[in-house]
Amino acid sequence: MKKKVAIFISGRGSNMKSLLDFSKNEGKEIFSVDLVISNKSNAGGVSIANAYGIETRICTSEEEILTVLSYTKVDLICLAGFMKILSKDFISSVGCNIINIHPSLLPSFKGLNAQAKALAAGVKITGCTVHYVTPEVDAGKIIIQGAVPVFKNDTVDSLSKRILKAEHKCFPIALEKVLTDNIRADFIFLQE
Repeated sequence: MKKKVAIFISGRGSNMKSLLDFSKNEGKEIFSVDLVISNKSNAGGVSIANAYGIETRICTSEEEILTVLSYTKVDLICLAGFMKILSKDFISSVGCNIINIHPSLLPSFKGLNAQAKALAAGVKITGCTVHYVTPEVDAGKIIIQGAVPVFKNDTVDSLSKRILKAEHKCFPIALEKVLTDNIRADFIFLQE
């Protein structure tokens, strides 16, 4: 039986789109995206979700989200650029696992501005991590990581674009791994 997934967004929705595309192709027998929640009405991803015919809700509080989830039971929540820290109470009461994508190789560079932190630290490799959400920010068990090289002439923008490509590859694999226990990969290295 297909698992039901909800995706939470705050912005452009590119990671959400990679999950939606995966759900229509390789993941079509595994899961369906039944709900997209945004905490911002002007998020670009809202129009993408609407174009895919996915039920979309704008919720500005955790109470609103819990109310929506009480009507749309889901098996997993994916935070795909959801720029709001969820409370311990929300995480414990939601009734399913929550996974998140973060633009660094955790545990390095937790929180905001991870790409700028990587450049400031002078690392040679950075990337992305999909992990379980816990009350401590960016501290949950790692599901998969994708690495990208850092070049001498990188800017926050150029590095962010390469990391985003890794995110688009890693997030669907992580979702499949969580829902099926199929371990296709734990680590991906992208050289460009």
